[in-house]
Amino acid sequence: MQALVFENALARIVATRALAALSPRAFTGPLAPLRLREIAEPALPADDWVLLRTQLCGICGSDTKQVFLNGSFDNPMTGMISFPQVLGHEAVARVERVGPRAALLPGARVVLNPWLSCATRGLALCEWCARGELAQCLSFRRGALPAGIHHGNSSAATGGFAPLLPAHASQCIAIPDDITDEQAVLADPFSVSLHSILHSPPPERGVVLVYGCGTLGLCAIAALRVLHPSLRVLAVARFAHQRALAERLGAARVLAHEPAREIIAAVAQETGAESVAPWRGLPMLLGGVDVVYDSVGLPATLEVGVRIAQSRGRISVTGVESPRRFEWTPLYFKELALVGSNAFGFETIGERRQHAMAWYFELVQRGLDLTPILTHRFRLAQYRDAFAAAHDQGASGAVKILFDYRE
Repeated sequence: MQALVFENALARIVATRALAALSPRAFTGPLAPLRLREIAEPALPADDWVLLRTQLCGICGSDTKQVFLNGSFDNPMTGMISFPQVLGHEAVARVERVGPRAALLPGARVVLNPWLSCATRGLALCEWCARGELAQCLSFRRGALPAGIHHGNSSAATGGFAPLLPAHASQCIAIPDDITDEQAVLADPFSVSLHSILHSPPPERGVVLVYGCGTLGLCAIAALRVLHPSLRVLAVARFAHQRALAERLGAARVLAHEPAREIIAAVAQETGAESVAPWRGLPMLLGGVDVVYDSVGLPATLEVGVRIAQSRGRISVTGVESPRRFEWTPLYFKELALVGSNAFGFETIGERRQHAMAWYFELVQRGLDLTPILTHRFRLAQYRDAFAAAHDQGASGAVKILFDYRE
């Protein structure tokens, strides 16, 4: 079968970095680490695995960061992955073939829960998996699989940038009949944003700011409006099409992403906070928003975040970018909580606990509609155009880009 394969080849990485200075098309050019190749159909690592036939697969921000070589060699996560990789973990699929100990029926329509945690590796559950916190698993380097956190970054657990992928039976979450493939493919990114909100909940009738209006930010806006209807949600968007979607999904006010000084001034206006100007640089607010949900994770967004969050507020970071120095004195002064938010697992709302994707399906059945953020679809062979659209979102109007394998 044909698959998009990413190789950890130093010569290709060096050549691509050099050529990308001339054209971003180099990231998918003939010398790039990412290539469309013919590979064998996936093998099932154990009897309780199944083979899935991909229907739709979203391109995640983590996929684009890898393809665009946006990372550092000293990132500790490089010690928890293996190559070669077939990327893609936001997959809707049908069960093609089942192992003898997999209690699934061929033809069943499922969404992939991509975490390669203890159960998928044939191990007894670690303390985190036993609590349903699958993304905090301690076994991502152990067991029956090569190192990998989720499908797409383990050499054996290939992902949805191919027509077939293997999955442990426990990773296959049934899609209700009244939910379309297009709705289901957003289960993964919505679950990421839901997890960040449930672990850093806002106060009722409070004010929060969602930093960034890509897929995760837009999902966060929608989740906040559904779970906390009395909340006032501010957002920061980079592009006009993101602004329109943020407003459609329920943001009360959408701010331009720069200049940062104007974001701080607007938050002061919205919250009645006092602005304190330093000798130089950006002001800090005494007061401000209750929670910042930062789906970007740049040093610049974190610096604004610590300045606009009120005392003992929280900054929940789902975005991942390369680190750099920023002035973070307000973190200590206002006793802020800077909290990382990694993916999802089983989540509690009220007195009920179930997988985050099950919560998503339930909210969709109640009327949640995120499909307006599905902006582009491509066949796998058009991958160069797909990543070009992702690279220049301002020109393309892209938010969530899909590979579509359906006839």
